Amino acid sequence: MKNPMPSVLLSLLFLAPTLSQAHSPGEHAKVYFKNLKDGQVIHMPYTVKFGIEGYGIVPAGTRDKRRHTAGHHHLLVDHPGNLDLDEPLDHNKNCMHFDQGETEAVLNLPPGKHTLQLLLGDEDHEPTDPPLMSRKITIRVK
Repeated sequence: MKNPMPSVLLSLLFLAPTLSQAHSPGEHAKVYFKNLKDGQVIHMPYTVKFGIEGYGIVPAGTRDKRRHTAGHHHLLVDHPGNLDLDEPLDHNKNCMHFDQGETEAVLNLPPGKHTLQLLLGDEDHEPTDPPLMSRKITIRVK
């Protein structure tokens, strides 16, 4: 009987790159604001639209194979910047979770300057590795 070990090792070699890419967006993946730009002045309520390229969107908690190539949006609003990118994102006033896979949200912010940034999270609200994060923008609400 032929030794099956070489074919098992060969199979593992082909599978390893797939496993190492789980929850890892490619270098061309990005998240961005579709209808907001840095320095823009807006009025409330305002529907902000989230864009994504090179990666997918699924609801939080998705456990099937799609979870390896998709995530869900988190909107950081006036976030102090002390994120631990190796831990699940907090649910608080500075981090809005879009657990159903939403790609837009209605903002109701008070007048003044605010910072906004998108961050994609996996099924457990942990940032992807590397983090798929938009550029931080500053808007002004009138």
